[in-house]
Amino acid sequence: MGIRKKTSKTPPVLSHEFVIQNHADIVSCVAMVFLLGLMFEVTSKFAVLFITVQYNVTISTNSPEETVVNQFHHGIKDLATTFFYMLVAIIMHAIIQEYVLDKVNRKKHFSKTKHSKFNESGQLSAFYLFSFGWGASILLSEKLLSNPVGLWEGYPHTLMPFQMKFFFICQLGYWLHALPELYFQKTKKEDIPRQLVYVFLYLVHIAGAYMLNLNRLALVLLVLHYFVELLFHVSRLIYFSNENRQTGFSIWAVLFVLGRLLTLSLSVLTVGFGLATSDDQGFDLAAGNFNVIFVRITVLAAICLTQAFMMWKFINFQLRRWREHGQAQTLKKKQVPTKSKAKKDKANGVNGVNSNGADSPRARKEKSS
Repeated sequence: MGIRKKTSKTPPVLSHEFVIQNHADIVSCVAMVFLLGLMFEVTSKFAVLFITVQYNVTISTNSPEETVVNQFHHGIKDLATTFFYMLVAIIMHAIIQEYVLDKVNRKKHFSKTKHSKFNESGQLSAFYLFSFGWGASILLSEKLLSNPVGLWEGYPHTLMPFQMKFFFICQLGYWLHALPELYFQKTKKEDIPRQLVYVFLYLVHIAGAYMLNLNRLALVLLVLHYFVELLFHVSRLIYFSNENRQTGFSIWAVLFVLGRLLTLSLSVLTVGFGLATSDDQGFDLAAGNFNVIFVRITVLAAICLTQAFMMWKFINFQLRRWREHGQAQTLKKKQVPTKSKAKKDKANGVNGVNSNGADSPRARKEKSS
């Protein structure tokens, strides 16, 4: 009977498998439609809403040179821009997956569990590294690190430089793209709730700070948080290559706790003290002023609950690691006596007979007696 060769069938067009296999190409075509719209006068005004950053405000300085500074504020049109950069994030996700992570997976032959975790850490490491570097450069250019008072002084911070606004647009676009990726990457049902929780937390905190004009505080906290998360996912990638290398997790554990303390300290200092003692208090939707006690308490409560939730997850993670490490040590201790006993039995021979067939010294002694 002949052997039947397996043939790879192309899935039907617009079927689930077809969309999953070709989602990067489909999304690229959609993004190209917006880019091509810039070429024609009829569609350029519509395409600009998706591609360029909106709500530009030109401010002339009072210096002798009379320089012009471009600032931006937020508005409803930002939803269109966020949608376009969500498409860009999907394309970049597919590029990193196909040209980097899949090649490493084929070489390492990871199990299914390690395969999904490696892909997750690889994607997030690239994003955290890019966002941390970009956010840190904005902090340095805006001098927010050297002047912490600027986190609350002059609130509401309705105007932002281009880099800061574009940073928040890209952040929202990236975390929104994580939702369709659950479908594109065929995420396991048991992993979906966990990923939905942290994606929801990112979107709520970033969008909330963006709309409440707390962008300066959000930028500092995001840079701090991304640095700690970058260390964790890089440590996990190193662990997958060599399970004996776990020093990164120890460093991450210390920085994680310090990061939570710094996050709470900066939040209380900015929202609880800085904005509470500000002269410009009141609720004015048109002016973008949300400096009222209800909003301040809500913001602090959301930050504190999130930090408590993260610490709870962190403690459970550490306890699980210590339990697994203890079980591994106990198993090694049990194996050592067993091996030594087996070697001793082999040396004395089984049932009084050596491996070469002769009586063992102990057996000869028993016979002579």
